[in-house]
Amino acid sequence: MGTSVDAAIKEENGNVAEKKPIVVFVLGGPGSGKGTQCANIVQHFGYTHLSAGDLLRAEIKSGSENGTMIQEMIKEGKIVPSEVTIKLLQKAMQESGNDKFLIDGFPRNEENRAAFESITKIEPEFVLFFDCSEEEMERRLLNRNQGRVDDNIETIRKRFKVFLESSIPVVEYYDSKGKVRKIDAAKSVEEVFEAVKAIFTQKYEKAAAV
Repeated sequence: MGTSVDAAIKEENGNVAEKKPIVVFVLGGPGSGKGTQCANIVQHFGYTHLSAGDLLRAEIKSGSENGTMIQEMIKEGKIVPSEVTIKLLQKAMQESGNDKFLIDGFPRNEENRAAFESITKIEPEFVLFFDCSEEEMERRLLNRNQGRVDDNIETIRKRFKVFLESSIPVVEYYDSKGKVRKIDAAKSVEEVFEAVKAIFTQKYEKAAAV
């Protein structure tokens, strides 16, 4: 089936080391505002924003065999295997024509993380972690009227619990490698983006200095 991103790049350039895609994982609890900030990063820094959840939903909508299998698993309350999500991410990366990616809401757990690194052979450049208190995220989710069925208090608290149990170990793993850039997401959208901009600008200044 489709070659990995690395292989595709190797075919084009003959040199994987130089053109390995830049991947930034974007993590934050429900209501931490990461979606808004991803849109800002795309606009200002030319990254391609990939949401694992959106890719899975699009695959289901396509009616493909893969999509039907994903839908059945979700219906039965099973977790979609990491390999399935990672293949969708790889395909989207190849088709984008870009080499800089924000991967949003993934890895959701340690198993996702290990599988991503072993399948793609890509380690994230860094992890952008939107840190926000449960009270603030709850307030935001209850206030936003997007007609999302899952935005009632009980479901919101369940989503927080899942996030804390599954995603925080991923943040801690990358933190131990010095790869986490923590953002105080309780501030206003503008203030948060100032902090985000500083992180991305610093990355480019560093790259230019090398």
